[in-house]
Amino acid sequence: MTASHLLVPVPIPDRVVALIGSCIPPHILQAEFDAACAAREARGYRGPLLCDEDRADREQALSELARANKVLAAHHPRLPVRPDSCW
Repeated sequence: MTASHLLVPVPIPDRVVALIGSCIPPHILQAEFDAACAAREARGYRGPLLCDEDRADREQALSELARANKVLAAHHPRLPVRPDSCW
């Protein structure tokens, strides 16, 4: 039995990535990219002492993440990205 946090990341060859990407609809790939970017941006705004601008930016990033996750969840229920996930 293995734990997911103990697994060593293995690089995937570009041809394999292209093959996987060709099997997924383009709007799902775009939503996955948008969700990952929004989650990364939302992670940057943490802490209780955020100014009003930072809170507004975090809310904007979270709304973009929710929009992308809606598309991903419609395609497959396990695809949505969480703002605190490592992806």
